[in-house]
Amino acid sequence: MLQELLCRRRDVLMILPYVAIVQEKISGLSSFGIELGFFVEEYAGSKGKFPPIKRREKKSLYIATIEKGHSLVNSLIETGRIGSLGLVVVDELHMIGEGSRGAILEMTLAKILYTSKTTQIIGMSATLNNVEDLQEFLQAEYYTSQFRPVELKEYLKINNAIYEVDCKAENGITFSRLLNCQYSDTLKKMDPDHLVALVTEVIPNYSCLVFCPTKKNCENVAEMICKFLSKEYLKQREKEKHEVIKNLKNISSGNLCPVLKRTIPFGVAYHHSGLTSDERKLLEEAYSTGVLCLFTCTSTLAAGVNLPARRVILRAPYVAKEFLKRNQYKQMIGRAGRAGIDSVGESILILQEKDKQQVLELISRPLENCYSHLVQEFTKGIQTLFLSLIGLKIATNLDDIYHFMCGTFFGVQQKILLKEKSLWEITVESLRYLTEKGLLQKDAINKSEEEIQYSFHITKLGRASFKGTIDLAYCDILYRDLKKGLEGLVLESLLHLIYLTTPYDMASQCVPDWMIYFRQFSQLSPAEQNVAALLGVSENFIGKKASGQAIKKKVDKDIVNRLYLSFVLYTLLKETNIWSVSEKFNMPRGYIQSLLTGAASFSSCVLHFCEELEEFWVYRALLGELTKKLTYCVKAELIPLMEVTGVLEGRAKQLYNAGYKSLMHLANANPEVLVRTLDHLSRRQAKQIVSSAKMLLHEKAEALQEEVEELLRLPPDFPSIEVSATEKA
Repeated sequence: MLQELLCRRRDVLMILPYVAIVQEKISGLSSFGIELGFFVEEYAGSKGKFPPIKRREKKSLYIATIEKGHSLVNSLIETGRIGSLGLVVVDELHMIGEGSRGAILEMTLAKILYTSKTTQIIGMSATLNNVEDLQEFLQAEYYTSQFRPVELKEYLKINNAIYEVDCKAENGITFSRLLNCQYSDTLKKMDPDHLVALVTEVIPNYSCLVFCPTKKNCENVAEMICKFLSKEYLKQREKEKHEVIKNLKNISSGNLCPVLKRTIPFGVAYHHSGLTSDERKLLEEAYSTGVLCLFTCTSTLAAGVNLPARRVILRAPYVAKEFLKRNQYKQMIGRAGRAGIDSVGESILILQEKDKQQVLELISRPLENCYSHLVQEFTKGIQTLFLSLIGLKIATNLDDIYHFMCGTFFGVQQKILLKEKSLWEITVESLRYLTEKGLLQKDAINKSEEEIQYSFHITKLGRASFKGTIDLAYCDILYRDLKKGLEGLVLESLLHLIYLTTPYDMASQCVPDWMIYFRQFSQLSPAEQNVAALLGVSENFIGKKASGQAIKKKVDKDIVNRLYLSFVLYTLLKETNIWSVSEKFNMPRGYIQSLLTGAASFSSCVLHFCEELEEFWVYRALLGELTKKLTYCVKAELIPLMEVTGVLEGRAKQLYNAGYKSLMHLANANPEVLVRTLDHLSRRQAKQIVSSAKMLLHEKAEALQEEVEELLRLPPDFPSIEVSATEKA
């Protein structure tokens, strides 16, 4: 990437699977950008500018999630700038075979291959099997290496015996040792899997991860382990652990999860999606610096941030109720062994006798193949692709679109994936569906007397859906909701706007608690009740639901559910305290956080949707502000600080209270002073915050300079009129 930016002087796009990893990379690479003179730009959640700002001198490194990477590539194609992208790096390339996100990644890469012959693509993965298909799709060379900076030893534990995984042995394992542990009867009952014995072999001197099948299991295991750890563990880095608890309380307005309150003094914590991002970040920092030595976590940690350990224990060969896949197993055990710290890493999979056969197959079989989801994910896949191909004028007639499809990952795998229909039939069918839905229009072109060929152009609704990256399953509902909203938009409170930007997919999975719903409903102001009335939801209806009475009147379930989630978001924006909202609605705080992130993203999608439709001009200014509110969900004075990558609410409050109130303050801060002034801030983090702030300041200054030069430049279409000789004289 550095070679491309500095030597070849072209922009680079790096695509990563999760927002947290994007932010981790931004923090790590901003200092390179400051020192070496290139921009590092974040495209994740609701962040990112479309089209990206055109830079005069310096080049840009765009770091993006899969979805934002796709939007970025679309906008570069649309503005004729795709050639400025010299290199695209995709981490965790195996995700191309995972549901709708895989389909989006495939579309992105297929468009780059089709529209720019000078852009290099590099895909990386540690868990890929059918490499030949991907090679053919990407027209790529293949490089593989077995090298690992730290040796990894794999073990299985059955009852008291520990076996080493050994591919040369007859059934794939050889006996290693018996677990040496004196267990009391109580401990045997509480810990039949000997987890306490396994973790105390490594902690507190080394770190350990215990992967558990469910979130609840993570918390139970953390508590159980702490019950049986000796009091000696409390003395290890006692002051720093006390600081972690204090900081957790600070970022959560004085609240602290009772489980963490009991486990952190022992250096133990759980890590799963039920935590807020502030809490997760704080616990990850404490783990990275060795203050915490044991995490009980779900499989999401394996694919998420970089938190390695000396020993990784898999509590059971299951993720939720599903038996472990080879890919997931490899991802989890890949966390064992920290480069530069450990000389060896080890993984131990605990299993029961009944699962032995399945586990022996799991450790010996090849990784799962990855298959294209482009057609399987109908509205988010092939239809979205066709809409954007026509909208961007990449391919506008049936032959060209079919030719494009043949070059996709799906095209390469069509013989395996297609049973009943041919690729040609699927292409024709999808185009017909989009035309019937009013997203495309068909134009006839006479090629010759006998032959009429059709080309397609995108309708206004089609363009809005494609620009807003709206799931096509919802685009007509969204249009209808926004249209209806115009008839009586209630602006006395934010509730109506929030309802319009509450994600449809989250609403369809929501099951309201009717008693809570009724309680919230009865507290609405007249203006807010007006919003509910416009949507056809009455207090009487909710009251009957809460008391279990029969209801004759039919009310749309999706509207009722969506309004319930809107109440959650509305309360959150008023109180800006996830804990109190979590209590009020009896919902996990992590779920509320992901609802907020989803709403911020969807709000920016709806904004782009409205920008394409003249009739929705009124929403444009309103949604710009709302997106900002949803993105940061804090008091207004903290927003400038939270624009800096890696600064979440807790850190922003600390900075603000220490006198750092703006981006300029942060960009000019001395990292050493920050470390002395703020609690629980490592030198590395302080440097990253300052670098990220400097980077953002440079970007803003550069953008303003661009604007000035643009204003003073002679327009390219300026009328040139010849001056006659007499006029010259």
